[in-house]
Amino acid sequence: MIRDFQQPTLSDEEFKRIAALVHEFCGINLTLARQKELLKSRLSKRLRALGLRSFEDYLTYVQKDTSYQEFGIMIDVLTTNKTSFFREPQHFVYLSRHVLPSLWAATHKVRIWSAGCSSGEEPYTLAMVLRETLADVDGADVRVLATDISPTVLEKARAGVYEESVVESVPSGLLQKYFTVAQPTRPRALRVNDSLRRLIRWAQLNLMEPWPMQGPFDVILCRNVMFYFDQPTRHGLVQRFWQALKPGGYLLIGHAESLTGLSHEFRYVQPATYQK
Repeated sequence: MIRDFQQPTLSDEEFKRIAALVHEFCGINLTLARQKELLKSRLSKRLRALGLRSFEDYLTYVQKDTSYQEFGIMIDVLTTNKTSFFREPQHFVYLSRHVLPSLWAATHKVRIWSAGCSSGEEPYTLAMVLRETLADVDGADVRVLATDISPTVLEKARAGVYEESVVESVPSGLLQKYFTVAQPTRPRALRVNDSLRRLIRWAQLNLMEPWPMQGPFDVILCRNVMFYFDQPTRHGLVQRFWQALKPGGYLLIGHAESLTGLSHEFRYVQPATYQK
């Protein structure tokens, strides 16, 4: 007989222990007053999937998982991987009109980092902008590094297959040029072409841990990621982005975010755009 799954209770103490683990591992700041019910609701589904009866059992399970696989799933469950192609388009207009032409004229070398790339829409958008803005990209040293903490969204990003509704924000000309039909029946799905894939390198990365890539970068996009972090974590991350950028390089953040209140040396260029 299959017993009914009883909704587990989440004590304040259990919430604080989970929040401490999450903050220590990846800098995400969970507050008791605002996020206890959200955490309970979302993690209850993981308890059900694992056959666990309590959050105490789940904490034990996560801490004993030396592969960190469940920890990655937990972070994925607790964060909102909302993204889209050409999201916050002002950034891509600025890159194509001002940043990329000057880089191309100077070195024919471009290094861009999409930090917190989620399911891949941002790096693929960058690849389209690069191909539409620069001549002979294939014969030059042009790369986009795309990283995320979640192995689940990275797997989707690498696959590069999106339902038709997801690619609605891609201009029709670019859609015809850079996508092919992957699934003709409903729900229709399209696959990103190899011409975009060749420009991107994917990697799992926790922004709170050491960064193995060498850099330096011409542009770093960390958009709609830092609002998950508390003030000290944001400050430390912005300092590390400064060090990872070339002189004159750009940091692009989400339009709902700001560097106001943080000690930094970046020059404000336009909303959500800063230069070293």
